[in-house]
Amino acid sequence: MSSMPQDISNEERDGYVSLPRHVAIIMDGNGRWAQQRHLPRFAGHRAGVESVREIVRACGEKGIQVLTLFAFSSENWRRPQKEVGLLMDLFLTALEHEAKKLHKNEVQLRIIGDTSAFPEKIRKRIREAESLTADNNRLILNIAANYGGKWDITQAVQHLVRQVQQGELTPEQIDAERIAGQLNMHDLPEPDLFIRTGGEQRISNFLIWQLAYTELYFTDILWPDFNRNELEQALSSFADRQRRFGRTGEQVEQLKHA
Repeated sequence: MSSMPQDISNEERDGYVSLPRHVAIIMDGNGRWAQQRHLPRFAGHRAGVESVREIVRACGEKGIQVLTLFAFSSENWRRPQKEVGLLMDLFLTALEHEAKKLHKNEVQLRIIGDTSAFPEKIRKRIREAESLTADNNRLILNIAANYGGKWDITQAVQHLVRQVQQGELTPEQIDAERIAGQLNMHDLPEPDLFIRTGGEQRISNFLIWQLAYTELYFTDILWPDFNRNELEQALSSFADRQRRFGRTGEQVEQLKHA
């Protein structure tokens, strides 16, 4: 059997297999799920935590390496103050209750985003949970909290500008690779599959740079109803797609069978 050509990246090589290494999800629809049941919106957020548990377990069992969940965007501070406060309480409670379970199941937890905006008690729990699970390697679980794709790119560029100011770089040396190296999750494969629940069909400032070649999957299912079977449908859709990375369909087929 011939080998794949040497001019394709590791990400492209993995594009020729049917299971994504990295799945990223916008968990949308918690509030609407609650409203449909004449419950307060926060009840939907609580129900959504159960879906998180199920999807984390399913990804670990399937052999997916990285799962990134968009929990709280940098724009979500605009929501009613009471709802933001309840979300912060839920985040703290989840950190307190779930870290040991994640550790037991060999899941490494990372929080990505500008955590400086959170109360100190939440930042403390984040540090403790990340430290506890740091050496686990069955699944890397990224929780995007106070995260925005534009913020991610901005902080990366700011870091590079400081390097230029300090004489460590010239402006001409700043390229896509260097920018990518300063982003959150720079040490992880970029998402192969993006899922958004709740019927909206946009990426909403989530992983703007990292989603450049990601397969997009949208579903009307509200997040609290998104379960293992729904995940399987998304994975099946991914497996049926041809990822070209700039090549022709014929070239991709040749690589698959190389």
